[in-house]
Amino acid sequence: MAAEKMKKVWEILEANDFNQARLIPILQAIQDEYRYLPEEVLTFTATALGLSPAKVFGVVTFYSHFSLEPKGKYVIKVCDGTACHVKGSGKLIETIRKHLELGEKDRSTRDLMFTLETVSCLGACGLAPAVVVNDKIFGQVTEAGVREIIDNIKASEAVHVCS
Repeated sequence: MAAEKMKKVWEILEANDFNQARLIPILQAIQDEYRYLPEEVLTFTATALGLSPAKVFGVVTFYSHFSLEPKGKYVIKVCDGTACHVKGSGKLIETIRKHLELGEKDRSTRDLMFTLETVSCLGACGLAPAVVVNDKIFGQVTEAGVREIIDNIKASEAVHVCS
């Protein structure tokens, strides 16, 4: 990995005083920076903290919040809990996959603009079916509504590129 990237990891470690007890916040900061946790960064982090790589990988694989795969700029989480499932979350997932042209096993678009995740519960049963894009929740989402959400994001990104 490039020295530039490791420099940022080093800054995160310094900001946390190389404190082993701060492993989770350190990993969160690294993931915020890169949108996932690259293997070589985890090994570097473990060494810098005086931990075994196995311990660090164990923490990363235990918590579902952490990802060893790159995630898109926009993470779309579709609730598939009981209330959302009954209200059609399965069709929303299918619509999103088609609209983003995701292959059967793909979670992210090739350009890493979008990542689709299915979650067991968002705690928003009254809004079923619910979708979260990054930190913004959308309730009672329809198939047309989810296409519109994605199209609005794409349009917003196009404006930023042209500006």
